Amino acid sequence: MDGPVSPVSTVMPVTAAPDLPWHRQVSSEQWRAFVATFLGWVVDAFDFNILSFIVIDIQRSFTVNSKLAALLATVTLLMRLVGGVVAGTAADRWGRKLPMMLSILWFSLFAFLSGFSSSYAMLFGFRALFGIGMGGEWAAGMTLVIEHWPAKLRGLVSGMLLGGWYWGYLLAAAAFQFIYPLFDAKPDIGWRVMFWIAIIPAFFTLWIRSTVSESPVWLERQRHLKSAAGKLEAKISLVRIFERDLIGTTLQTTAVIGAFMCAFYSIAFWYPTFLRENGRSALPYLIPFNLGAIGGTIFWGRLSEGALGRRGAVTITALLGVASIPLYLHASSPVTLAFGALTMGAFGSGIWGMAPAYVAERFPTAVRGVGPGFAYHAAAGIGAAMPYLIGFMRDRGMALSTAMTIAIAVALLFSAGLMWFGPETRGRQLTADPR
Repeated sequence: MDGPVSPVSTVMPVTAAPDLPWHRQVSSEQWRAFVATFLGWVVDAFDFNILSFIVIDIQRSFTVNSKLAALLATVTLLMRLVGGVVAGTAADRWGRKLPMMLSILWFSLFAFLSGFSSSYAMLFGFRALFGIGMGGEWAAGMTLVIEHWPAKLRGLVSGMLLGGWYWGYLLAAAAFQFIYPLFDAKPDIGWRVMFWIAIIPAFFTLWIRSTVSESPVWLERQRHLKSAAGKLEAKISLVRIFERDLIGTTLQTTAVIGAFMCAFYSIAFWYPTFLRENGRSALPYLIPFNLGAIGGTIFWGRLSEGALGRRGAVTITALLGVASIPLYLHASSPVTLAFGALTMGAFGSGIWGMAPAYVAERFPTAVRGVGPGFAYHAAAGIGAAMPYLIGFMRDRGMALSTAMTIAIAVALLFSAGLMWFGPETRGRQLTADPR
């Protein structure tokens, strides 16, 4: 069951006339909240996904097998849970903005330090610490945006926000295509430069501090807690999501996003390696994949505001993703492979268009930082198994394309099925109820 919803304390951030174009119904303040979180997610995605392009070089530098190389991604995903819980709890207690800023500084620092690693163990440690910031940025930032924007546009902004991940992935592909080759003569330096670039986003927090406002829903809740009529004591939000009325929501939401995570990391982590092993340049295929994902997350997020709802949109998108596998991994011509990359991005990754809105709508305001933060990043821990599992199957002699096919199909089918174990949340109002 979801948490209690007060019928009288709904916060309505937008009062613009409904007949205006949607982009004119969003205030400059709400756009700034979106831009801050969107750009933070772009650079977060760049810093994580660059690893998939240079994993072969890291194997050579430190003489490790595919399973150990994949563990660099796995440990990052596992440590996202720590960051999501800590930053999410802080966001419920002290506001959404500060934890987001600190998380961006944190992951920028440890991504940068990864480039100075002198051993596999050191790189492993830095990538683990990077994961804390990665989880924290999303837990606080996603909630900040969703609480700023109006309910009727929540599916749209959800898809737009998730598109930031694919812009980051695309930027990583571009950096690998155009910057990495400058260091061909020094292969042990090239992969390090890809990490050193990551220090740039740290300066972005200065803009966030000066221009982005705190969530109006969170501020309203603080007024309720301090008022004479609202003397309910705020509980530690991490404890609250495991109480009787919310534990079902917490577990089911985590399972849904866990299936999403398994699908994404099955689709994306080994894909650059698949292309490189087949003698193909990654960028011509990653451009259509990421553009398809950017368009797909926005399209399906917007469509989920209609009759399909969140559950129907996820189901259709996941099934179309399964249908895209033959084109994505088993076609022979470059044109067909590129088209498969486009459709896998639009459908297999399109399920993410509904995710931010869905997880925010499942939890009451008192735990809307830590609830989605826990669900997302415990789910990332589930998804963390996929790079390792595919690497294991590869080491045992299975073709990479076959291992990826099995993992993608199973994960997408679970994504479609698990959505129906929870309620439809489309249009649910986010309230300032202090409980």
